[in-house]
Amino acid sequence: MAREHINRKLAAILAADVVGYSRLMGSDEEGTLSALKQHRQTIFDPAVAAHNGRIVKLIGDGTIVEFGSVMDAVSCALSIQRADGSLLDEALRQPKIVLRIGINLGDVIIEGDDIYGDGVNIAARLEPLAEPGGICVSSIVNESIGSRIDACFKDAGDIRVKNIDRPIRIWKWHPGAAPDIGKANGEKPLPNVVTASIAVLPFINMSGDPEQECFSDGISEDIITDLSKIAGLSVIARNSSFTYKGRSVDIRSVGRELGVQSVLEGSIRRSGDRVRITAQLVDTTNGAHLWADRYDRDLTDIFEVQDDVTHREASSPPESRARGSTCRSPFSRLAPLTLT
Repeated sequence: MAREHINRKLAAILAADVVGYSRLMGSDEEGTLSALKQHRQTIFDPAVAAHNGRIVKLIGDGTIVEFGSVMDAVSCALSIQRADGSLLDEALRQPKIVLRIGINLGDVIIEGDDIYGDGVNIAARLEPLAEPGGICVSSIVNESIGSRIDACFKDAGDIRVKNIDRPIRIWKWHPGAAPDIGKANGEKPLPNVVTASIAVLPFINMSGDPEQECFSDGISEDIITDLSKIAGLSVIARNSSFTYKGRSVDIRSVGRELGVQSVLEGSIRRSGDRVRITAQLVDTTNGAHLWADRYDRDLTDIFEVQDDVTHREASSPPESRARGSTCRSPFSRLAPLTLT
């Protein structure tokens, strides 16, 4: 029997829950329910709609929301938490609704209008780790947003959560923990610091030999590792960029989903002791190629190729990389050869 096809996609998941909901209901059921409805109608639902989110499910006081963009998910959460009940009608003397919010970026399984998988589970586990009125995000979310928001997330270290077999690094934000960028003393938000950001998609194995998949993946992983060591360059982690393996994608969509300015993609073809590498750096804002080239090397020189990627990124100022004004192929020092 053929295995049933499972629909998957990469999504940013927001999980929200009311702080002390059981206690509030125990004290005033009608008032709490009325306050919750008003909070959803005047703060939560409008923020979700404004940031292109989709409410997947409501479970009592809890909510799961799906976003196609990490930036939308985090901006939505900040909008909700900064509202701080400002739209509450004090004359009604309703309990104040305070939320905890967790956000994760991951692969999810689509089943009708519902979604499942680790991407959702981790978001639900992060939510209770947030402080009342605050936000807790996974490391991949923090990497994806970089410095493009007017909020400062603090590293809260590695934690282990129920039913997840690996440690998760988390980052937290709370309005009272530290002043947000440009928000101190009532000032207007300062411009975001320009930080170059890149995702390295898994290089395609063009050899027609499935055994070469590990070789292609290894090259991509090594480039990610080397680029991650460069100060001022935000590099998307392997777990996120490799979700696109084997998929035909629009680079502009990848940019929106991962929150990066550029994407490095390419292919590898191995023949004996020789390897041919093609690589393209693509601007995610418009899908235009910043550069593209092909290089043929001996396998003994493969580490030189990887080193050259790192060297070119490190030697180019972050502001230039972000604009793409001086972007050149990281392989440009290698003279093209011909396979024999």
